[in-house]
Amino acid sequence: MDPVEMDTLDQALIQALMIDGRASFSRLSEVLEVSDQTVVRRYRRLRGSGLARVVGLPMGRRVGLFESWLRVQCAPDAAPAVAEALARRPDIAWVNLCSGGTDIHCMTKARTREDRDALLLDKLPRTRRVTGVTAHTLLRMFSGGPERWIGLDVLSPGQVAALEPPRPPAPGTRPRYGLDDTELALLAVLGQDGRAGYPELARATGLSESTARRRLERLREQGAMYFDVEIVPRTLGYEAETTLMLTVDPASLAEAGAALGSHPEVPFAAAVTGAANLLAVVICRDTDALYTYLTQRIGAVPGIRQMEVIPTLKNIKRAGMLVEDGRLIDPPPAP
Repeated sequence: MDPVEMDTLDQALIQALMIDGRASFSRLSEVLEVSDQTVVRRYRRLRGSGLARVVGLPMGRRVGLFESWLRVQCAPDAAPAVAEALARRPDIAWVNLCSGGTDIHCMTKARTREDRDALLLDKLPRTRRVTGVTAHTLLRMFSGGPERWIGLDVLSPGQVAALEPPRPPAPGTRPRYGLDDTELALLAVLGQDGRAGYPELARATGLSESTARRRLERLREQGAMYFDVEIVPRTLGYEAETTLMLTVDPASLAEAGAALGSHPEVPFAAAVTGAANLLAVVICRDTDALYTYLTQRIGAVPGIRQMEVIPTLKNIKRAGMLVEDGRLIDPPPAP
């Protein structure tokens, strides 16, 4: 697949949706200075061809999800099948095949501690040809999730400011938000299509359209959900995707995490439990750019004592969408 399938307007539209995934087409057209029809046509092409999807996702800790980053070691002939099985679980996201085809990296988003423990202590250890499982609890995110990726920089500062939605409350400033069954049904739809219309949301929840709108607005205002744009980095010309496991002096962890979170090469960075206490996903144009990033940008971050570089061989699943032949596809219904 040609890695450059999007022109500047496509990239501007994607960046605009990263700022506000629910912005109306008329608002997007006004900011991008093109017609409504052009914006609608471009978005439908991007979504229909699997190049980009807007998804609505729950804010993990705010709604009580148990989020951990897993590293699953498998026999080489078993890893692809295990990765595919993990990708089809609704409580698993960001599934990648790494490190010579024997390592699977993924993120758990379990609704209860019991669900998380059943996966870690029972299901995975009993899976044929799984040779090891390491779990790292997410402690603090520095980029990723609601903190959008800053690597796509097409819009002007004025355009960015025009699209900025109100900021939700900072993590930890309010008590946990308990999702009810109606909100879970709402999120199930938005997890497949973050721009689903209010008639569709009303049908899925049994609410009126106006009530569905108010419920969605409430979830956003309470910081219980956010909108993300799923893309496959290769479609934007980023051929080198890598996970970094960094061991940082505890006194420097916050500073190092903030530094990585400010790098345009890093769509995700978080402090985690374990000997390697800082996790980062890095995307670069090619291996030369990756080398430059590691030696110059990472080399200048204070407090880093050790670094493991784990190349990504294949994306299996992003936040909500499966990846097939480099394109995003809807996952099958959960069993």
